[in-house]
Amino acid sequence: MFFEGGRLVGSLFAGAIIPGILLSGLYLSYVAIRCIQNPALGPVIPPEERTYSTAQKVTMTMKSFVPPFGLILTVMGTILVGIATPTEAAALGCIGAMVLAMFNKKFTWEVISQACDSTLRTTCMIMLLFVGGKLFSVVFLSMGGGDVVADMLLGMDVSPYVVLAIMMAVVFIMGMFIDWAAILLVVVPIFTPIAMDLDFNPLWFAMLICVNLQTSFLTPPFGYALFYFKGVAPPEYTMSDIYRGIIPFVIIQVIGLALMISFPEIITWLPDLFFGR
Repeated sequence: MFFEGGRLVGSLFAGAIIPGILLSGLYLSYVAIRCIQNPALGPVIPPEERTYSTAQKVTMTMKSFVPPFGLILTVMGTILVGIATPTEAAALGCIGAMVLAMFNKKFTWEVISQACDSTLRTTCMIMLLFVGGKLFSVVFLSMGGGDVVADMLLGMDVSPYVVLAIMMAVVFIMGMFIDWAAILLVVVPIFTPIAMDLDFNPLWFAMLICVNLQTSFLTPPFGYALFYFKGVAPPEYTMSDIYRGIIPFVIIQVIGLALMISFPEIITWLPDLFFGR
């Protein structure tokens, strides 16, 4: 049972690696093309601001990047290979973070107190979402709402991929107005049985939902990333400027999603390599 659970979660992590690389590559390609067309969009750092030597940059990278990356690799790696459940991997991450704090001489009672308070607040928020979403899905399904949706979609005399496109469109639109966790709790119990009836690979379908949910961070009016951008953007940039600026990236996200639908191996190849079919 433990191995099967670890394998399931590990398959999900493995299935997300290549899509993540694909989307990152699409983003970088777009930025590179735009900077080639208009070098002013990505100006070179002026010589007077290049105050660090190569050795200093390497030292800073080793100090700032390698330890956190090693911590991430420890947590995600143990889940990926199926030797730890997410809860056990979280415990390893906690221990690793404590060790890093000790190395940086920041392991104090104040830090522990703040970490516990932040953890408690985040956990309560997520659990409240889960309780509300579970209540909604249970009531909706018990009243036959899931059967109505399934009968409507499965009764359409169209290709299964048209039904898939409708489900993806629903998730995309919901992402404009609802938090991603709430969307998962609402749509997964309804759409997953439909996907199974259409003989879709469950891992592939789950990853399509996850990739689609990324657009919820970019699409107005409630895209969280948009408000992060506004917080760090110069004062002369308005929310309207940010709304217009994210359009190409939303299009890139849709292109990436279309590629994953057209070529399922983008998602399934790595899990099959690690865990077999």
